[in-house]
Amino acid sequence: MPQTAGSTRRVQLKKQYWPEEQEWDGMGNGWFKSPRTLPLILALLSEKELTEGRDISRVYLELLARHMDAGVIEMGNEAEHAYAAGYTGGRGIRTWAERMHLLENLGFIKTKPIGSQRFKLVMVVDPVVAVSELRKQDKVPDEWWEAYRHRLLETKEADADRLEELAKIRPTKKAKAGVQ
Repeated sequence: MPQTAGSTRRVQLKKQYWPEEQEWDGMGNGWFKSPRTLPLILALLSEKELTEGRDISRVYLELLARHMDAGVIEMGNEAEHAYAAGYTGGRGIRTWAERMHLLENLGFIKTKPIGSQRFKLVMVVDPVVAVSELRKQDKVPDEWWEAYRHRLLETKEADADRLEELAKIRPTKKAKAGVQ
């Protein structure tokens, strides 16, 4: 991969300040792709008002970590998924399944039961689409939306035209009132 001026500078900074430390470079096996807006998405998924007081961010993160391509995850043992998301003990699977249902109800995933396994196939929905749908339903606070939209544009995950086209986004309360 060609070096950019920014990456060259970061290499120099690493050598200057942390010459003996092993950096994480995101290369090799065992890593997963995620949107650069993931921290904001996880914060939204832990909002009590949105999730009935249940933090579903760890379940979503666990699903993203298993995603390989095409948006589809072939789920294994539910107890393993529950444990990886931090749910242990006798109620672990039940608690995890409740969070899976919440993720589906909020539009972040689609599921397909096969046989006796309720969550055999899971499709991860484009988070921009899921968040935009929640925004249309007035479930996303203006302050969070503005930070998310700004970060989407900054990271080039979406441009203004895509946001408008995808969700027919309503203006924020401030914009409605004529405040800029």
